Amino acid sequence: MNATVRQGVPPRPARGAWWMIGVAALALAACSSGPKKPQPTPLEPVTALLPVQQAWTQSIGAVDPLLVPVVRGDAIALASAAGAVVVLDGASGRVRWRAEAGAPMAAGVGFDGQRVALVTRDNDLTVLTERGVAWRQRLASRPFTPPFVAGERVFVLGGDRSVIAFDARDGRRLWSQSSRGTEPLVLQQPGVLGAVGNTLIAGIGGRLVGLDPDSGRVLWDAVVGRSRGANEIERLVDLVGRVGRDGDVVCVRAFQSAVGCVDAVRGRTLWTQSADGVSGVQADAERVYGTESNGRVVAWRRTDGERAWTNERLLHRGVTAPLVLGRSLAVGDAQGHVHVLARADGAFLNRLATDGSPIVDGPLLVGNTLVAVTRNGGVYAWRPQ
Repeated sequence: MNATVRQGVPPRPARGAWWMIGVAALALAACSSGPKKPQPTPLEPVTALLPVQQAWTQSIGAVDPLLVPVVRGDAIALASAAGAVVVLDGASGRVRWRAEAGAPMAAGVGFDGQRVALVTRDNDLTVLTERGVAWRQRLASRPFTPPFVAGERVFVLGGDRSVIAFDARDGRRLWSQSSRGTEPLVLQQPGVLGAVGNTLIAGIGGRLVGLDPDSGRVLWDAVVGRSRGANEIERLVDLVGRVGRDGDVVCVRAFQSAVGCVDAVRGRTLWTQSADGVSGVQADAERVYGTESNGRVVAWRRTDGERAWTNERLLHRGVTAPLVLGRSLAVGDAQGHVHVLARADGAFLNRLATDGSPIVDGPLLVGNTLVAVTRNGGVYAWRPQ
């Protein structure tokens, strides 16, 4: 787990930076003296019950885990850790346009089909078009969640759990909404920021919050995960991307705490279930799908959260968030495989190989093309035969 001190929260007496160093030292000591990390479960042979063929490949350079790719329409936007932004055509893999941010990147990308938004390691929110850098704005706190670009606005979820809106055309700051939480730590991985209809949704700690995108006014606040534990690290709770959606129902995961669904019109939590996972979920009208920390793939009933099925044949393989793909489900792993499972019962339908480096975030769907991006910068695309 990676956590960071929340900016803007003063350190407690006799703690500060040395306290964080002590936590890191204790973690390292535990890793060195504790039990060895479990070995990945060996892969079993898989009969390709859902045949696919490789459509195209691309290479964009090494990708940081925070640089989550994003799909809009028939295009996919990606960013390399070195600062290159590439927009690819989903059908052919052709480069539609390329731009340079001018600095290494820390979080991104957001994409509305025309503009790409990201955050550099200098904490600059940077918006690019095919003509290059359109504008920059310095941020007070470092985001770990990709910016969200929609409705001629760029929305940012800061590391201090504030939400800020900028005019997408010129970078003018429109409004900001500060978190009323007091937790001193935040999770260093992409969180929840998006939209349902005309409501902006953001993960603030263990809560899913609905905001008016025009003013930042809080419309509703629904609890999914609650802080628990004896110390600040154990009490850390944040919602993590991806988000599952079925109409107006949004389903999310609270880090190592719970999975739950929220009615995004009424702002009401429909159900939550305890779940030990670190990556987001997907949903359809029947089930919510996710992966647990140990690699177990789980499906919960969408109506009440009861378990529908589990698949334990990918234990300890560093399995990613899932992707709903027709009647199937795709997950990546840390060895560069994409596993295709049946949505009905979790049975294996196919297995696809890449360059052997971990799949970033999880597979994506661009039109009718399944796409996976690896940490080494390989972009692989497949289609059903």
